[in-house]
Amino acid sequence: MPLSALDLATVTTATDARTALKHTRELAQHVERLGFTRFWLAEHHNMPGIASSSPAILIGHVADATTTLRVGSGGVMLPNHPPLVVAEQFGTLSALHPGRIDLGIGRAPGTDQRTAQALRRTTGPLSVDDFPQQLSELTGYFDGTEELNAMPAEGNKPDVFLLGSSGYSAQVAGVLGLPFAFAHHFSAENTLPALALYRQRFRPSERLAKPYALVCASVIVADTDEQARWIAGPGALAFVKLRSGRPGPLATSQEAADYPYSDVERLIFEDRIASQVIGSPRTVAAELERLLEDTRADELMVTTMVAEQSDRLRSYELLAELAGRSPIQGSSERVKTEVEV
Repeated sequence: MPLSALDLATVTTATDARTALKHTRELAQHVERLGFTRFWLAEHHNMPGIASSSPAILIGHVADATTTLRVGSGGVMLPNHPPLVVAEQFGTLSALHPGRIDLGIGRAPGTDQRTAQALRRTTGPLSVDDFPQQLSELTGYFDGTEELNAMPAEGNKPDVFLLGSSGYSAQVAGVLGLPFAFAHHFSAENTLPALALYRQRFRPSERLAKPYALVCASVIVADTDEQARWIAGPGALAFVKLRSGRPGPLATSQEAADYPYSDVERLIFEDRIASQVIGSPRTVAAELERLLEDTRADELMVTTMVAEQSDRLRSYELLAELAGRSPIQGSSERVKTEVEV
């Protein structure tokens, strides 16, 4: 099964944005050597602990630093941007890196309402009903069916995925015959219903003859279960703070352990830990096997939010060993062919 990675360029209490971006590049090079297929960057705004606010720029940087890895957005939040601008950006990326760029599209703003208004320069409400029209306009620039010319988009179309955490996006992806990437890492309760809807509503297209489901899970692997839980603490604390409207840089493991949790915060913390795949290689292998059997996923993407870069690199190494990956397998072209069948 294809194995891929999602990154957020995480800023910690011990680092800064420049270091976070450097670590993202290092991680991309690392997973490429381990035989991973894709490396996606998520779009988030007004988040002190996340530096991936400009996916298109970061995708270009990562693509320049790698050679075989497919690099893309996980995703570009379409309500935040004019489709013309997205087409120009990703047409340029595809022209510079032919056959290596993915465009994952989401319909949520990926931020709070005030920031969304600042991005869109309007006080008008975000409407779900606008998304199909925006998506149609965007793909039209790549296909040359729009009146305007989004140079150099036409003829340089990236692989388009539809992202989602609910049934709505699943149905749209199915009807349009697009690959569907589901955010299991923060919407686990909706995973199976959404994938069922996607497969039920799927219509073959020029892009796909049959459904293609990518599932993204939060995975942290360490040499022991105890060590994995220790390094998972900062990510769980970040979730606690986000839920209470206090986002900030990612804490260290010691800071997460020393944090004075209230009873409610402790429940949120433990629930977050339980929703992730965390443990030794043996523990993680069993949990991922169940996840893949339940979802019947065609591709697994993982995101690993830990404070120390060395722990993150080690987690991906252990995961690659579980998957039987060896350095530079050349799997990218094989998977691209499968998706386009």
